Amino acid sequence: MAYITLNKNHFFNNLTIIAKLTKAKDKIALVLKDNAYGHGLFEIATLAKEYGITKAVVRSNEEAKEIENLFEYILVLADTPKEASQKIRYTINDIRQIQKFAKNTKVELKVDTGMCRNGIMMDELEEAFILCAQQGLQLEAVFTHHSSADEDNRYFDLQNENFKRVKQDSQVLAKKYSFIPLRFHSFNSAALFRSNDFDEDMARVGIAAYGCLELPSSLHVKNLQPVLSVYAQRLSSRRLQKGECVGYGAAFETAVTCNVSNYDFGYGDGFLRSCSHHYITPEGIKIAGRISMDNSSFLTNKEKLLIFDDARVIAKFADTISYEILTALKEKIKREVLH
Repeated sequence: MAYITLNKNHFFNNLTIIAKLTKAKDKIALVLKDNAYGHGLFEIATLAKEYGITKAVVRSNEEAKEIENLFEYILVLADTPKEASQKIRYTINDIRQIQKFAKNTKVELKVDTGMCRNGIMMDELEEAFILCAQQGLQLEAVFTHHSSADEDNRYFDLQNENFKRVKQDSQVLAKKYSFIPLRFHSFNSAALFRSNDFDEDMARVGIAAYGCLELPSSLHVKNLQPVLSVYAQRLSSRRLQKGECVGYGAAFETAVTCNVSNYDFGYGDGFLRSCSHHYITPEGIKIAGRISMDNSSFLTNKEKLLIFDDARVIAKFADTISYEILTALKEKIKREVLH
């Protein structure tokens, strides 16, 4: 069966680079949502604990519960619990959500500083503090998320200025409504790697930890190493004559006599169909025709085939981003840690 390898040395290398930028391991909040960006939630969480990471960020309460024993602090981005937790914090994404939290729930207030997606509006800040106090919540932090840290300086600078004002106002409100101490965070991977003055309580780091951050203006990015590789096993091989066709739609016609083998990795496993016809593996092996649901064909007779070892590279073939390549990988695929 197809399988995934996770390079522990590469992962630890990336975390070390990140720790130099945050100035401390305990300021790294590792983003583990969506099965740790396809790497495997439990596998990556276990490695992170071994390295000394104490904070994690996930999407759901279910994810948080799965790794609860591995971290001191967990932030859930998009879920509302039925009861409070001592270790898990929950994001307030909308001011109307506040009344849905149980008393004593530890919460963090997300403020929309310009992304226009999740978070309360900046002019709702004091109302949110009041509602948190009335609901009996433990408001511990205020944070925001950048829309263009890896793309557009104007929006990045604008959001930084907005969050600076939010922090100033929040510090006043924290004293007024007895939410002291109050923490602040806004840095994602791109923001951290393009800045030289990190000074917040933590950085929420995702794609950089997995070695696939793309940010041309940062010198540090070139030292990051991809953690994940995908391998497929040969299902069958055949020697085809010139003019014979391969796969659905007879879409690939052999130009010469050649070896063609079929492998157990298709779009049902996360191999994006947009890679059909033109994909070339890291070893220079060309794909033959369309990617099928459960398999794909290549011009080789290798028993084991490296499909990709850098999501940034295959993303260019698929005309997408490394995030989509990684999170498309199905949980059913076996993941093996290389020590």
